[in-house]
Amino acid sequence: MATLRTLRQRGSDDTRYIPRAILIDLEPRVINSIQTGPYKNIYNPENFFIGQSGMGAGNNWAAGYAAGESVQEEVFDMIDREADGSDSLEGFMLLHSIAGGTGSGLGSFILERMNDRFPKKIVQTYSVFPDTFGGGDVVTNPYNSLLALRRLTQCADSVVVLDNGALSRIASDRLHTAEPTFQQTNQLVSTVMSASTTTLRYPGYMHNDLVGIIASLIPTPRCHFLMTSYTPFTGDDVSQAKTVRKTTVLDVMRRLLQPKNRMVSVAPSKSSCYISILNIIQGNSLDPTDVHKSLLRIRERRLATFIPWGPASIQVALTKKSPYIPHTTRVSGLMLANHTSIAGLFRRIVVQYEKMRKRNAFLEQYKKEDPFKEGLGEFDEAKDVVLDCVQEYEQAEREDYLDPVGASDGAEKS
Repeated sequence: MATLRTLRQRGSDDTRYIPRAILIDLEPRVINSIQTGPYKNIYNPENFFIGQSGMGAGNNWAAGYAAGESVQEEVFDMIDREADGSDSLEGFMLLHSIAGGTGSGLGSFILERMNDRFPKKIVQTYSVFPDTFGGGDVVTNPYNSLLALRRLTQCADSVVVLDNGALSRIASDRLHTAEPTFQQTNQLVSTVMSASTTTLRYPGYMHNDLVGIIASLIPTPRCHFLMTSYTPFTGDDVSQAKTVRKTTVLDVMRRLLQPKNRMVSVAPSKSSCYISILNIIQGNSLDPTDVHKSLLRIRERRLATFIPWGPASIQVALTKKSPYIPHTTRVSGLMLANHTSIAGLFRRIVVQYEKMRKRNAFLEQYKKEDPFKEGLGEFDEAKDVVLDCVQEYEQAEREDYLDPVGASDGAEKS
């Protein structure tokens, strides 16, 4: 399932605010559950799309991508209608998984067409990656992930990476359960998404538009994959969560930097480092002096290692909490970080793809679809793009990264 959102809400005829969200799936189960569930009146009923066959994409990127040709007219009619109804359209957010067929395949198709159709608008994705350590329910996820990752590299302006393995681990720790449900992990994702847009919904002097947020986090276009941390997860965010008593600005900022709170399963190496960090600190009576003191303490303790060619500083945006939701903590925080260790996740996807490709496992179902009828070159091209992205992040750890001569020398040595 893929969900597309523009960055504004609109009022309905009965004076309610409804999100500019378009919910898309090639099989009806999930969307039907939304249409009959407690959130059925939140969304515009005209913005639900289910594939006519109702058969889904069979966990096949190629089937999902090929389906895009037949559904694009109806889907983009919805997108154009919402875009035309916006007073000041800044961009789009695409929410999808890259492991299955629809989220990866149809998501890739939509991403490509959005890039062509709205070249001057920001496209940010929230992309759920499979657990690359513990496997998953979709045996073809290495194929699907690699093919989708190529489009995320080439067509998105910003990608917020959410790793199923890390989400499950964090939910298990916070909720004291060995096997957290999809609903529980989705609550974590929704909390991150809500926090990441607070500076847009409660704007201040800085980071009050998507362009400003992305510009502060992505100094070079190819390194646009972001990881997140959020703290604390408490009762108002996830029911039955751990109680967190201490929520000073310093404690929140310190927790955000702890690897165990990252929603991506990566193991930082000695050379890996932060390219940029933006902490969005939420609270209704925050003292900027506390923020300044906290940043000094973090620098003194050397809790974060930055790239050698850029500023070694943590950017901070202060924002209010929602007045419509009761809160049990005084301060909470979200970290959006660009970190070179994300390349390790991409490399694991390539390794898992190569293991399956050597055995020619499950390739026949891909060969039946249009993208692969003339050969398997699509796989090879995707692998090259992903490895180039890995190399870009590795080169970003070098002091001479911005030096064209140094960068080319590093590419030859690697």
